[in-house]
Amino acid sequence: MPDPNQALQTQLANIEKRSGKTREQLGEMLTATGLRKHGELRDWLKRELGLGHGDANTLVQMVGPLVAVAPAAGVNPLDAIYDGPKAALRPIHDALMAAIAGFGDFELAPKKTYISLRRKKQFAMIGPATKTQVEVGINAKGLSGGARLVEVPAGGMCNYKVRIGSVADADVELTAWLRKAFEAAG
Repeated sequence: MPDPNQALQTQLANIEKRSGKTREQLGEMLTATGLRKHGELRDWLKRELGLGHGDANTLVQMVGPLVAVAPAAGVNPLDAIYDGPKAALRPIHDALMAAIAGFGDFELAPKKTYISLRRKKQFAMIGPATKTQVEVGINAKGLSGGARLVEVPAGGMCNYKVRIGSVADADVELTAWLRKAFEAAG
């Protein structure tokens, strides 16, 4: 099975090569637009830099949190979330985002300790649970809970949660649950 993190890194390197700009420079350009919504930023990249839809979408997903939260602060929320002992979890987050990027358009809403993924409503949340595991909250109905997919009591932010400890755990089964949540959200 192809490594989704490697595929994402290759795509980002190709975007940098075609645009002649680093990710940081692209992030600064996006911040300077004054736009904040995912779709607006994606469309700006397509229009102004001639990026294809998939490249523009991926770029906004990867540098968009910086733009959406605090352009003046100049800090990518993912850098703060995956800091210190949790830094080793960042490839897991990136692999999940690479898989989800293929679903279609959605917005990222960075919080202090996780990233909320939204369409008309939140469909997932991703963030470190411990120093060794990322927790994925899934907001969907009708999934079959079990040892891996843990049902959360009513009233929580999501209906289910899954903890993963490696890029390999961002597998077909987890992606299918996330896709169902994505489709139901919007």
